[in-house]
Amino acid sequence: MTLPDKLWLLTNAKSGSNSEAALEELQSHCGTASLSIERTIRFPDEEIPTAAELDLAGIGCLAIFTGDGTLNAAITSLYGWSGAVLVLPGGTMNLLSIRMHGESDVGTILARYKRGAMRRWRPEVARCKAGDALAGLLIGPGTAWGSVREAMRDGDVAETTAKASEAMTETTEGPQVRCREPHLGRPEGYPLIEMTPSHRGIQVDAYHADTPGELAKQGWALLRRSFREGPHDLLGLVDRVVLEDCAGQPLGVLIDGEPAQLGSRAEFDLVPCGVDLLASQHGY
Repeated sequence: MTLPDKLWLLTNAKSGSNSEAALEELQSHCGTASLSIERTIRFPDEEIPTAAELDLAGIGCLAIFTGDGTLNAAITSLYGWSGAVLVLPGGTMNLLSIRMHGESDVGTILARYKRGAMRRWRPEVARCKAGDALAGLLIGPGTAWGSVREAMRDGDVAETTAKASEAMTETTEGPQVRCREPHLGRPEGYPLIEMTPSHRGIQVDAYHADTPGELAKQGWALLRRSFREGPHDLLGLVDRVVLEDCAGQPLGVLIDGEPAQLGSRAEFDLVPCGVDLLASQHGY
């Protein structure tokens, strides 16, 4: 398919791969592919562009070189736009980029874009009252480890130690979360449930830490966002699921890595994304 040669680029200096050197390399790849970055928006110093602004400028594609959290904010704010979003791996884990393009790097993705080796796609997302997850959701007291990861990112050793102690206590002593509809897994619940949307359904995985060794392994996996390295149960694929806090307390969630909160019982549904994303044609 023919794709626009002129793009706007959204970046975020706080994302994992957004160094000046990385941005210069991205610009170099664009030059090699004869693509023109008409404007660079540096979030959060500048606002995420609206659909009206993009249309007024005659821009049909917004490239986003950030982590999953900023990608989520930008993409969901463009729901209803007639253009398309090109996801680039500009964060730490780049889970959405992997979903769109596999493990490809920026240069490979831009070369595919220039060749037109992509398709417009509205991937399924996991929706709850707190928002849509394009890459994945985490629910339960184990999400407290997200604050530890943020402290590590900021390089604050004292804060990291304090947050790790709090997360350990919350994971081991906080009320568990269980699948209520349908009934899946342990009736007594888990400290962390992960949901990953795909064209096949929402994959539900439940993580546990029954021994000190498992707890240490799980905490380390959460810090690295390598969740599947921790002890877990595969609960299956669903189009809809209702989770509940076993003690009736609010549910802590991470939506594409960003914290939010839901009521003690929450519904999650598989729905299409509200704007086209560009996916490589090679199976992703």
